[in-house]
Amino acid sequence: MKKTVAILILGFLMTVSPVFALTVVTSDDGNALAGGILGAGITTVGTVTYTGSSSSSGFFADGLSSGIGMETGIILTSGDAMLAAGPNMEDDSTGVVGTGYDADLAPLIPGYSIQDTSFLQFDFETAGGDLYFNYVFASEEYNEYTNSEFNDVFGFFLDGVNIALIPGTNTPVSINNVNGGNPYGAGASHAEFFNNNDLSDGGPFYDLGYDGFTDVFTAFALDLSAGIHTIKLAIADAGDSILDSAVFIQGGSFSDTPVDPGNGTAPVPEPGTIILLGSGLLGLAFARRKIKK
Repeated sequence: MKKTVAILILGFLMTVSPVFALTVVTSDDGNALAGGILGAGITTVGTVTYTGSSSSSGFFADGLSSGIGMETGIILTSGDAMLAAGPNMEDDSTGVVGTGYDADLAPLIPGYSIQDTSFLQFDFETAGGDLYFNYVFASEEYNEYTNSEFNDVFGFFLDGVNIALIPGTNTPVSINNVNGGNPYGAGASHAEFFNNNDLSDGGPFYDLGYDGFTDVFTAFALDLSAGIHTIKLAIADAGDSILDSAVFIQGGSFSDTPVDPGNGTAPVPEPGTIILLGSGLLGLAFARRKIKK
């Protein structure tokens, strides 16, 4: 695929919201989404696939001032991407989009149904033989469902192997593996990487719609074999379709060399490939929580 994607439409986004607020533009254009994260030394090969709702993915801007540690990039969610914009207004923001099962995500959370899946998949070649990209995971399941059986699920599958891991470990990043505890401050896991934004625990502290999120992590793989490789970036609700989770991936950081989270480029689709949705937000209050399936 030619790199037809250039700089994110930051000028327009800045005119529709204050510069301190996270801004989101939804898109289900797979080529644009892939182009929105491509950096130096990476060439896409063949067809790019996006599977999911048109409201579940898109582009973000103003991430540094909003607290997530990356200025621009793409967002994939298990619901409505527009709910990412802050400030956090409720503990149970949800977009129900009706997409279903994913065979790669299911083994990461055995025994639970997979719902509201969105994923971006493409083949690529790396000039230097390595791969790096920066990301943040966020969720409405923090903090009240931390250390419970309820964990939305995501993964970055490089040739079928998940590389979304806690730094220095082989442990997948998840709500139960990176958190501030439940109740907050008790029984935490890798709390040094966690940022609390929960209304029930003193928040909001950040201009973000989710109740908690990780620091910026770098997914990477070194010394890849020559030739074509496949990446699948996927996220879903697990067990039921409520309470959204999201992954933010830094623009320009999908590269064969590391990219500073504060200095990534901001590629975006050519004019006409993005549709702004001014409606479609779904804020639902639920009296009951997940039932194991």
